[in-house]
Amino acid sequence: MTRLADARVLVVGVGGLGCPAALALALAGVGTLGLVDDDRVDASNLHRQILFGEADVGEPKVSVAAKALVARAPSLRVEPHDARLTPRNARELVRGYDLAIDGSDNFATKFLLADACALERRPVVHGAAIRWHGTALAVSAEGAPCYRCLFEDLPEGEAATCDSAGVVGPVVGVVAAAQADLAISLLTDLVVAGELVTFDGLAMTARRRTVRPRRGCALCSEDRSIASLTTSRYVAQAACEA
Repeated sequence: MTRLADARVLVVGVGGLGCPAALALALAGVGTLGLVDDDRVDASNLHRQILFGEADVGEPKVSVAAKALVARAPSLRVEPHDARLTPRNARELVRGYDLAIDGSDNFATKFLLADACALERRPVVHGAAIRWHGTALAVSAEGAPCYRCLFEDLPEGEAATCDSAGVVGPVVGVVAAAQADLAISLLTDLVVAGELVTFDGLAMTARRRTVRPRRGCALCSEDRSIASLTTSRYVAQAACEA
C-alpha cells in the first residue's frame, strides 16, 4: 500500500479535467504531482479550468497551475513539464511516477498514455467529457482490462472535441472528482482493475461498472503486439494534437 504523502502522480493535460483532478489529489495529501502540458491559459476555457484566472491568460499552464496548487497545499511538490506527451517522451515521463491521470482531450494522447503506462506497468485513470456526458476508467498496473478493451484503436476521421462540440463545466468537474477518487483507490490498493464510471449531467445519474477484458486486445492480451508508439498515423496525430 502506498502512503499518499509518498505518492508520485503524473497529470497529463492541465485543462478542464487535469486542473480539478490535480487540486483534489493535492488536497488529499498526494506528495508529488507532475504536470504535462505545453499549452497556455486561454480565456475561453476559464469556466472549467479552475486553477486559472483572467490574469493568467497567455501564461504557460503548467507554471500557473504549479503556483496555484502549492498555494492551496504548501507541502506539495510539483514537477512542471512544459511539453506535450509524444511517442518519444511518453515512457520516460510515465516511468518516473506511481500513477498517471489522463486529462487529455484527444484520442491520440489517450492511446499513447494507455500504451506507455502498460509498457511501464503503471496504473492510469482515464477521463473524458463532452457536452453533458463524461466517463472515468481506472486501469491497474497489471493492465487488464485496459483502455483498448473499450476502444480498440484510433478512430478514423475527426472525432468530436470540447472545442467543436462543447462541454458543460460542472460535468468536467464531476469526472475529474471521479478520477481523483479512483486514483486514490488505486494508490491504496482499494479498487479492482477496470472500474468505469459514467455520468449523465442532464439526467443527473452516475453509474459504476466493471469492464471485462476484450479477447485478443492488442495491449493487455497474452499475445499483445503494441504498435501505437511506432505507427506512422498514430505518431503524426499525437504530435499535432497532444
